[in-house]
Amino acid sequence: MSSKKNAHPGEILARQFMEPAELSANALARELGVPPNRISSIINGSRGLTADTALRLARYFKTTPEFWMDLRNNYELAQARAESGKEYADIKPGPKISEAAE
Repeated sequence: MSSKKNAHPGEILARQFMEPAELSANALARELGVPPNRISSIINGSRGLTADTALRLARYFKTTPEFWMDLRNNYELAQARAESGKEYADIKPGPKISEAAE
């Protein structure tokens, strides 16, 4: 099992939301109005979360879409760091952007 920090969003969905509610992938898909293979693929880690799915999950589980998107972003960043094997130390910081541009 992966640590929560680096867990695929599908693992969090399955373990912390679906299992306690005794929901199957098919049952959740019906509730969300999506194809069952979308939920199954997310759970098994072969598909990432989309903004649409995050909105649906947030509504159903009474969370926020940001919760689901943060899980996705944190997972994808951890994967990119692990795959790159470096921290991009060879990239020099660019110029400071003025506050007006923010």
